[in-house]
Formats: sequence, structure tokens, C-alpha cells
Amino acid sequence: MKSNLTNIILISFIFLGLFFWNEAQSDTTKPLNVKPGFYFKMKIVEKGRSLVKTFECNDCHTAGYLQSKGNMPEDQWLTGESLGWRGPLGTTYGANLRLLIDSLTEAEWVEKSKVLATRPPMPHVILNAMSNEDLQAIYQFIRYLGPSGKPAPAYVPPGQEPIRPPATIPKPPK
Repeated sequence: MKSNLTNIILISFIFLGLFFWNEAQSDTTKPLNVKPGFYFKMKIVEKGRSLVKTFECNDCHTAGYLQSKGNMPEDQWLTGESLGWRGPLGTTYGANLRLLIDSLTEAEWVEKSKVLATRPPMPHVILNAMSNEDLQAIYQFIRYLGPSGKPAPAYVPPGQEPIRPPATIPKPPK
């Protein structure tokens, strides 16, 4: 009887150890809660997170991010911005990248990013110049966050008034 209890405890410790060892692996895969069967390599997701931070994507694509000095929960990142940026080319808004990514495959995102030409203040030339590997990492990170929020307001052409007062981009010097 005592031997059976010892064996049960020993087997329990072995399974518990295997569980924690498996969770501690550096490149584990984790399922996306909203899309069962979609798994992520966490090293790639971490690289994408780092790139999103480095290239300051949240500044324009996350409502309130600048005002909070970056102190914003990750589950609110990249859900779009309703504050417009007005310049000589009209008023633009930071798109909801989480909804955009949800509508694209990784290959479509990479292809789109390589030829993207947008209005200011979006620095599309940075995306155009990125390696496929970096673009894939950004895709995986945003995909990992999952779809959230609603689409950002549509572009407002020059001479038309946006619904909310926008921030103004100064005209370039002549």
C-alpha cells in the first residue's frame, strides 16, 4: 500500500516536471484564442512586438498611446485611432491594424507592405524597405493579439471638414 502511494507521488512529480519543462521551452507555440488551430512561434511574436515598439506603430495606430506615454495595456494596442491628422493632402487616421491583419494572409500582408503608398504621417517607406522576415514577425504579433475594435474613420479629402477636430500637420517649408 505504501509502495503504491509512493509510486503515485513519484509519477505525479514526473508529469508535473514535464509540464513545467514544456512550458519553459524558448520557442513554444501557443494557440490563438479567437482562431482555434492557429499556433504561434513565440520567438517570432516577440520579435514582432519589439518591431512594433521600435517603429512606434502605436503612436498613430493606438488611441491614447501618446497621451499615456506608452503606458497602455497591450490588449488595446493597434486598434486604430479616431484622432485625425490634417495636412495639405487631407485628414488621415491611424488604421485598425488588428482588423486589417485579420483580413489578410501573411503573404498578402508582406506583399501589401512592400508596395504600400499612404498619405502622411504614415511612414510607408519604412514598411516598403523592411525584410520579409520582419514583416512576417509584425504580422504574427498583430495576429497573436487578435482582432479587436472597430475600423478607424475614413480619409477626409482636402477642403472637407472631419467630424472631430484633427491634429494639424504643418506645411513643409518652400
